[in-house]
Amino acid sequence: MSALYIDIFGWAGSAAVVTAYALISLNRVQGTSRLYQLLNLLGSIGLAINTAYYRAYPSTLVNIVWLFIAALALIRITRTANPRTTST
Repeated sequence: MSALYIDIFGWAGSAAVVTAYALISLNRVQGTSRLYQLLNLLGSIGLAINTAYYRAYPSTLVNIVWLFIAALALIRITRTANPRTTST
């Protein structure tokens, strides 16, 4: 993959994470917002790709952890919004 594409992933990831931070800091969204968690998920993916390519492994690890946190939060939000109904 070209370094240009890697840089685009990094910049897009940075923009997504900063946007998420701005939205929550300005009380435009809550931590349980799908948008907030999706921005964090996509941002961490872009940043993880970029930092892995440039061998910035401590940052890569942080972004992979960030990715899993956002993914788990999205799963929890989805399950809470769509609870399964059980009939007895």
